[in-house]
Amino acid sequence: MVSPLNFVSLLVLVNSACFVDSQLAQKESPIINTKLDKRKKILTWNSRRNVTQQECIIDIPFEDPIRPTVEVSDDNSYACTFVNHLVHRGANLTVNVTADGQVYQEFLTIPNPGKEGSGGTNLSCLIYNIRFMNCSWMPGPAAPADVSYHLYMWASLHGNVSECSWYILDSTGTRVGCHFENLDEPHNTDNYFFLLNGTSNETAIQFLDSIPFVGKDIEKYNPPANVSVTYNVSYYIIRWDNPKIRFHLSHHILCYEVDVQRKGSVSKGEPVFQRGEDENKYLLPGATVTGEHTLRVRVRHAYRTIWSDWSAACSFGFPEKDFSRFLVILVGLLVGAVALFSMGLMFLCKRFSLKQKLFPPIPQVKQDLASSFMSNLETAWDGGHPAPGSQDPEDILTVEETRCFAR
Repeated sequence: MVSPLNFVSLLVLVNSACFVDSQLAQKESPIINTKLDKRKKILTWNSRRNVTQQECIIDIPFEDPIRPTVEVSDDNSYACTFVNHLVHRGANLTVNVTADGQVYQEFLTIPNPGKEGSGGTNLSCLIYNIRFMNCSWMPGPAAPADVSYHLYMWASLHGNVSECSWYILDSTGTRVGCHFENLDEPHNTDNYFFLLNGTSNETAIQFLDSIPFVGKDIEKYNPPANVSVTYNVSYYIIRWDNPKIRFHLSHHILCYEVDVQRKGSVSKGEPVFQRGEDENKYLLPGATVTGEHTLRVRVRHAYRTIWSDWSAACSFGFPEKDFSRFLVILVGLLVGAVALFSMGLMFLCKRFSLKQKLFPPIPQVKQDLASSFMSNLETAWDGGHPAPGSQDPEDILTVEETRCFAR
């Protein structure tokens, strides 16, 4: 039989043990199941009892401490994300919670092991033709020759991660880019997340992270379609269609550059910038257009810097006549015609004695006939009178050939 004194002693021992266990529980950190997803930059943890305050702090070299908002779930789970911050230079994470008036801390580190300068650099991506995307990067300056880079992409914070399936190689066979075929159905809130790491037989390769790429910011539009020019006597009317784009945007958010240049001109015309409309039109006064011109159009987001390619060039206006060239040709034809006519005339003159027919010689009296005729008329007159029986003298006309000499 247990005495009352012994029973009281047993109760005291049990109460003392419970008090010690309670004190130990209060001193034990309520933070449990701490997990860090370095790829998606999400830190999660659970609490074994109620907490009154919680925060997480990210310390990144050369930056001020970052205190992202802590997301609290009903099952006493907590999470903080820091997707808009780069951690490839390393980072330290701290979780602070307050329970029962006491502060508890948990420390984590994000290292980036590997040879300094071995990771890829200058990661950039571009969406084009509505459903394709290309990404490119440069090998690190200290990357070994056998480095093989791996690019991972996910389209939302909690989306599935997939590795690139179509790598682009440089002349040495190193991966320097990736082509993504047939992107998922677009949403105006689409963000694209990337992580680039690598492997090598020589050394560990550092990873490269990036802030999310906003889908609407990295799209390169197709060139404007159906560019045309009509003339109504007063104006040249330039029209074009808005391009098809991946994300739903108002046409007024588009910015167009209209480039009109005169063919053969050394000076360049000033470009014209115009905001998009449901029906795009630009009027060019006809009086300002002399000669033949070329036209092309391109487009970009009004608040972005990525231009589309130029549309195919089209020509309008009337080409100016080159009078100097026409004059040279005309003079050449005239000279040829005159030369041909002269040669033909010389041939005809030689062939048909045309000169004698056109310019016959002037007839002259023969010398012997004139001498005999004049000798019969030489008669001696006696006393200045003609001999009896002589006929009256006749008037004789002597014809001489006179020639004109130029003075």
